[in-house]
Amino acid sequence: MRNKILTTLLFLIFCSFNIVLHAQTTYTIDSLIVEDHFNTLQSQWIIETNSASPTTSIFVKDGKLITNVNGGATVWLNKKLEGNFLIECKRKVVMQGGSNDRLSDFNFFWMANDPQQKSLFNHKGIFSDYDSLQLYYAGIGGNQNTTTRFRKYEGNGAKTILKEYTDAPHLLQPNKEYSVRILIKDGVTACWIDDELYFTYNDPQPYTSGFFAFRVTKSNQEYSDFKVYRVK
Repeated sequence: MRNKILTTLLFLIFCSFNIVLHAQTTYTIDSLIVEDHFNTLQSQWIIETNSASPTTSIFVKDGKLITNVNGGATVWLNKKLEGNFLIECKRKVVMQGGSNDRLSDFNFFWMANDPQQKSLFNHKGIFSDYDSLQLYYAGIGGNQNTTTRFRKYEGNGAKTILKEYTDAPHLLQPNKEYSVRILIKDGVTACWIDDELYFTYNDPQPYTSGFFAFRVTKSNQEYSDFKVYRVK
């Protein structure tokens, strides 16, 4: 009888814990605050790249932003986001035999700030240049498509790994269009890929405002249907 009661209590605790985790990533869309269907490369995007190669190009075509780059590139949304919000977009790594086609580095920065400088947009696209920033980072299929990682950059060079996958289902597939959602709500940040919750973190010292960016290193990628919503 005692074992049965203990088992029941443990089950109830487990269920309560799962409910809390689920509650942390629930939200209701309130209003649309940013939208881009990439008909033109609007001034709301700031591009940083270290590649001067003639094979590097960042442009829009057929409702998509294209980053076909031979080096590193960061494409910043030139709007500081704060409060509770949700970012949505679609993204694909193109593998069709092009000179930059490489299945790797489907990456994002969000809530980014530079604690040392007033302006954030003063980098040249080299990945290590961003080590001094405060931000959250998701690297899907990094390291030649061998790791998928979620980090918190502390602003002092520390880049704490909060979650890591190395299994094939959490790595990249060529020419597959993924749906991405990134949430910031009440100190919690979460990231879904194709409606699967890859990462969630209830930050005891959360970043409450900052900038979002697409981040890429030598590859050919497409982005579409970009939206940011206020949520509650």
